[in-house]
Amino acid sequence: MAFGRLERTQGDAPMSEINVTPLVDVMLVLVVILIITAPLLASSIRLDLPKAEGAQPGDAPRFVTLVLDKAGQLFLNDKPIAPAQLAEQLATTAKQNPETEIQLRADRAVPYGRVIEVMGVAHKAGLSRIGFVAEPSK
Repeated sequence: MAFGRLERTQGDAPMSEINVTPLVDVMLVLVVILIITAPLLASSIRLDLPKAEGAQPGDAPRFVTLVLDKAGQLFLNDKPIAPAQLAEQLATTAKQNPETEIQLRADRAVPYGRVIEVMGVAHKAGLSRIGFVAEPSK
C-alpha cells in the first residue's frame, strides 16, 4: 500500500517577548492622574502643627475640618468664615448629622483660650465630637 508522505510544516515560533506598550500607556495615564489630583489632596492652608506621640494619620468617615491659623482667621473646610457665620454653619451641620466630627487644626502659635472659644461655639451648635489634628513626632 502506498501512503503519501506525512509532512508537517513548521508554524511560526512562539513569541517570547512581552509587549510592554500597553503597560507603558496605562502607567503614563496613571502618572498624569496622580499629577493632577495630588495638589487637591493637600490642605491649602499652611500651618505649623504641634507634634504629639499619639497622633496617627487617618480621617473619620464623616467630619468637617475647622482650621485656626496663627493670625486668628477661621477656615471651615478650607474656606474662610467669620466667627458669627461659624455658629450657623456648625448648627446646620449638627442638624444634618449630630455625630459629625470636627477635626480642629490649630496652629501652634494660637493662644489656648482662642481654641477653647472655638470649641465652645462647636459644642453650643450641637457638635460634641472634636478631634485635634497634630503631626506625629519623629
